[in-house]
Amino acid sequence: MTQTEKNRAADEAQKPASRTTGDKVVIFDTTLRDGEQSPGATMTHAEKLEIAGLLDEMGVDIIEAGFPIASEGDFAAVSEIARRAENAVICGLARANLRDIDRCWEAVKHARRPRIHTFIGTSPLHRAIPNLTQDEMAERIDETVTHARNLCDDVQWSPMDATRTEWDYLARVVEIAINAGATTINIPDTVGYTAPVESADLIRRLINEVPGADEVVFSTHCHNDLGMATANSLAAVAGGARQIECTINGLGERAGNTALEEVVMAMKVRGDLMPWTTGIDTTKIMNISRRVAAVSGFAVQFNKAIVGKNAFAHESGIHQDGMLKNAETFEIMRPEDIGLAGTSLPLGKHSGRAALRAKLKELGIEVGDNQLKDIFVRFKDLADRKKEVYDDDILALVHTAGEGEEHLQLVNLKVVCGTGPAEAALEMEVGGSDHNATCQGDGPVDATFKAVRAIYPNDARLQLYQVSAVTEGADAQATVSVRLEEDGLIATGQSADTDTVVASARAYIAALNRLRTRREKLDGDVAEVSYKDLT
Repeated sequence: MTQTEKNRAADEAQKPASRTTGDKVVIFDTTLRDGEQSPGATMTHAEKLEIAGLLDEMGVDIIEAGFPIASEGDFAAVSEIARRAENAVICGLARANLRDIDRCWEAVKHARRPRIHTFIGTSPLHRAIPNLTQDEMAERIDETVTHARNLCDDVQWSPMDATRTEWDYLARVVEIAINAGATTINIPDTVGYTAPVESADLIRRLINEVPGADEVVFSTHCHNDLGMATANSLAAVAGGARQIECTINGLGERAGNTALEEVVMAMKVRGDLMPWTTGIDTTKIMNISRRVAAVSGFAVQFNKAIVGKNAFAHESGIHQDGMLKNAETFEIMRPEDIGLAGTSLPLGKHSGRAALRAKLKELGIEVGDNQLKDIFVRFKDLADRKKEVYDDDILALVHTAGEGEEHLQLVNLKVVCGTGPAEAALEMEVGGSDHNATCQGDGPVDATFKAVRAIYPNDARLQLYQVSAVTEGADAQATVSVRLEEDGLIATGQSADTDTVVASARAYIAALNRLRTRREKLDGDVAEVSYKDLT
């Protein structure tokens, strides 16, 4: 081969196959599956339906609604999401065994556009766990993908830990999955091990070298263990992938997953370098980001890209001067692009229900009459205690709204503290009956939590207690997140109030209510999700 021919071959190797040269990138959201696997991020049935509805409305192409075999609760949620989805493909996850796949199909078959996603760990480390040889695993892949395709026309297959799988074996099993009927091949960086140049090259090689690769869509699924999930996902798209798996706020196991808002806005802002499009309505990003943070109990860090509280804040004098003269000097995107109001105008105690509804609509939130009535009552109460009620205060009221009658409810709380031990006098309703307790503790929050335990004895261990101010000022609301663990069950509660101790009590009680509900549903609800049951 001449040097010219070698150069031409090298140039061709850098191009993705023709099947993947379109500019549309499919957004596959796995907040409800991979995101919910974060310890403490478990959502209620109603919350899963709500988040799925917001994702569908925002324009997410595919919603991975859960792992149907994992529990009766997960199966019910996936089934209901499948029935309700108006636009998105609804996908369920299944291990590489027939029972998982059948259960997955039972859940997603109600969708207008169902998908089965089945996977198996292909790296040497993962093959060792079920003790399968390369040939035995290849046979398993062929059998399970074929079975899934016989049930559903849309089948996605993933070689878990693909980025640490030997190249020859990865290429072999990808070809087997394609021949068995997989329509999407997802290449997971399961432990956040790869780097952008490797991510792009791996996808490019698979597309160019595996027979039949030009007939399927390649997908990327990245974790953020080394802080490169977004970069790796975008690099994979440059290599020819046309589906990105991601989550809202980057929620996920360990350091999290690729953040939906980051990859979507990167392509929107830098279309000159990344000439790809998505179907996402970016003006809905901020609302769903806040909602996921609220229901998961995982607050968004202030300096988080796109959706962090400081993402559009400017304190430096030089920055402020530049912003006043031309916002583009220090902002590469507009707050309105992600659904933030250009200004944060306060409401007050004289504002009426119509003004509150208008403000909620401006913030991208539609509420029914009953919900508006509940929010308005609490808004008036807040306005009596604060001089000005800002947009973030309104959002806190909406996102910490109660879910109806609970077994445990705060009735009244009085706290006395000074130089000595704090004392909390608590009145709480338990199953409709009022109970009282007075306890001392090392500070007002400790005394309050002890009073709750005196009325409602429990062995729950406090894993997280987090306080953040909703707005600025001495009269700002505090948002409190509490995460509890008891007998392996984890639950999060959240509340907002101008009184931090009251917010703490409500958040603690909310977490206890969730623990109680999950404990009641535990019997017969959970199936062990492991490598052991692959047959």
